[in-house]
Amino acid sequence: MDIVTFLPFIVLIGAMFLMTRSAKKKQQAAAKMRTEMQPGTGVRTIGGMYAVVKEVTDDTATLEVAPGVHAIYAKNAIGAVLDDEEYNRIVHGAEQDLKSDTPVVPDDASSLTQDGEPAASDDAPVDLGKKDADAEKGAGAEKDADAEKAVEADADEDAPKKAEDAPKKTDGEADAK
Repeated sequence: MDIVTFLPFIVLIGAMFLMTRSAKKKQQAAAKMRTEMQPGTGVRTIGGMYAVVKEVTDDTATLEVAPGVHAIYAKNAIGAVLDDEEYNRIVHGAEQDLKSDTPVVPDDASSLTQDGEPAASDDAPVDLGKKDADAEKGAGAEKDADAEKAVEADADEDAPKKAEDAPKKTDGEADAK
């Protein structure tokens, strides 16, 4: 047999090996993170709940999910062990240092105007209602009558063409007379 015949199988086996290897590394890192978990650290469960570790056993961890409320979780249910700064930022809303170069975006537009200065509006309010509809109908009535006559004349000329151009009904919806 030729090596070219086996090449797709070799590539497939290599790809499977690499995928299982990376998944195994992730599992080992997660297991290591769970074994290094200590009482007093903040954690996030796989369900998205944030809690503080109170006690760690072989297979379980007792978490304080609210002050005075303890729950026992399997260690496999711990999604991430958080450092104190990140835990406090997420749970308590503690602000980070504002030393970063990112601009501060205001929550509303009120801070964009000067203090005590009302928002300037150069344009007068626009009335979107219909005005003088009756007056426009009188002037437009003559134009409408001429337009209707022109449409009727075009319709008389195009009637034979439209009958020929109309699509044929082939799905059983033919007009029965």
